[in-house]
Amino acid sequence: MKTGFLWHEYFAWHSYGVAAGNLPAGGFVQPGVHFDNPETKRRLRNLLEVTGLLDQLEPLRSRLATDEEMLRVHTAEYLTRLRELSELGYGDAGEYAPLGKGSFEIAQRGAGSCIVAADAVNDRVVRNAYVLCRPPGHHAEPNRGLGYCLLANGAIAVEHLRKVRGLKRVAVVDWDVHHGNGTQSIFYRDRGVLTISIHQDRLYPLNSGTLSETGEDAGLGACLNVPLPGGSGHEAYVAAVDQVVVPALERFSPELIVVACGFDASAFDPLGRQQASSQTFRAMTHSIVMAADRLCEGRLLMIQEGGYSEAYVPWCGLAVIEEISGVKTEADDPHLDWIGAIGGHELKPAEADVLRRAAALIGGVPGGSS
Repeated sequence: MKTGFLWHEYFAWHSYGVAAGNLPAGGFVQPGVHFDNPETKRRLRNLLEVTGLLDQLEPLRSRLATDEEMLRVHTAEYLTRLRELSELGYGDAGEYAPLGKGSFEIAQRGAGSCIVAADAVNDRVVRNAYVLCRPPGHHAEPNRGLGYCLLANGAIAVEHLRKVRGLKRVAVVDWDVHHGNGTQSIFYRDRGVLTISIHQDRLYPLNSGTLSETGEDAGLGACLNVPLPGGSGHEAYVAAVDQVVVPALERFSPELIVVACGFDASAFDPLGRQQASSQTFRAMTHSIVMAADRLCEGRLLMIQEGGYSEAYVPWCGLAVIEEISGVKTEADDPHLDWIGAIGGHELKPAEADVLRRAAALIGGVPGGSS
């Protein structure tokens, strides 16, 4: 079986309007380009093509998510507001979640594409899959958008798997540099979904994603956070996956693993202060693929989240997709020597302390038989 891949040109047509980084233009703010511009993801797709890897993947066909599918996660009032703002052509869906003309339909296509890929993985039509979509989704909450996210793509796919396909245990691993607050909030009281977020401590949302957030009520223990200090490098990220994520997955024994795959923990990203390289993402992906092979017959779905360096997102994405597909191209990351020379890649005491405290919480994760 091949690795499934899904991209649609419409994903690149979602626009936040004229901005300067995160700020709307006006006054003393000169008009410029928004951090989440289409080229970061379009260039990843293009690198897959020119390296020949795209030809080795199984193309999956996108579709729009239905109201029924979106309403499993979002409120009807919120969807109505998104439609109205999208038709109007401007506005904000909540906090740092601007949208333009047609953005709702593009987000709807992203969510539907994640469902298509989830079905293909679950049914073994493909070995695993990567959905290269935008806007991202892991910050979106049931009743509002946050942090560029309009619809909770991953959560919508997870609820489809559970409500329609009958899965009992799904794990979501999020290594975007920002805390996966939306996914966490949606499943915070749910024992059937394990959410794990590795993120930069107190970056976004502020004061979100602490070690003390472990779920509530029936979901107690089914939430883990690994808030790494700013400046964490290769060894900290790889250790987080090997010492916290994989043991937690083994205890939970999921039937399918979803990875919220952001590349904004890279050394070149304008929105994070971490030092990951393409080799970091490759190593983390390798560990997750091996865990998926042991635990759920390789059922792994990777969904694009953040990543805002036009120059470097493509190389991180290439490394991940090479790893899940088992196909190594002739292209080598030309930035690796430079990133590797940066000081701070070793596991530092403050990082090791976070990993130790997070690993101590694994015993509270619901077991696969519970």
